[in-house]
Amino acid sequence: MVDAERRLLANALLDMSNERFVLLSEACIPLYNFTTIYTYIMNSTKTFVESYDEWGPVGRGRYNSQMTPWVTIEQWRKGSQWFELDREIAVDVITDQKYFNLFKEFCRPACYSDEHYLPTFVTMRYWWKNGNRTLTWVDWTKGGPHPTKFARTEVTKELLHQMRSGIQCEYNGEPTSTCYLFARKFLPSTLDRLLKFAPKLMMFG
Repeated sequence: MVDAERRLLANALLDMSNERFVLLSEACIPLYNFTTIYTYIMNSTKTFVESYDEWGPVGRGRYNSQMTPWVTIEQWRKGSQWFELDREIAVDVITDQKYFNLFKEFCRPACYSDEHYLPTFVTMRYWWKNGNRTLTWVDWTKGGPHPTKFARTEVTKELLHQMRSGIQCEYNGEPTSTCYLFARKFLPSTLDRLLKFAPKLMMFG
């Protein structure tokens, strides 16, 4: 997965006008219109890579001590694979060989590089410019290895409102309820209901 992410970034970096890079999946939806999302990302003083120190078996429990001294257990991080990077970090990610090869060799099942490489890399090298959160809303309340999948009948105005403004976070040093710009996982059958709500709720044209 990390290798694929690096190839995507490398291809996007070929266009010199690209300054921000967002990784989404086919099951993601936008929660706001393009103008709002573009303005939010381009005006942000931070990048958005979720990164936290998880003490349990799916966090520090996945650390391989053979990574020492290049990555210590105190530096080991976990986070969502859905990220937003600026150009400086994106260039560093695709040119990195030291940490990429380290993870390739020592982060093997049940260690998943897409949940650890970027959070660890960004925290070690760019901690001061990272917001330590993802822009993609996901529901993990049901437990298990995969987040909730939303079917057509589950898509409601209330659900979308919750995704758009259900929590508080920080943006450019100020509190805000606009924390997520995208959400997942939505099945293809949800499209007609999403299109129904989009013009008024999400301000799509």
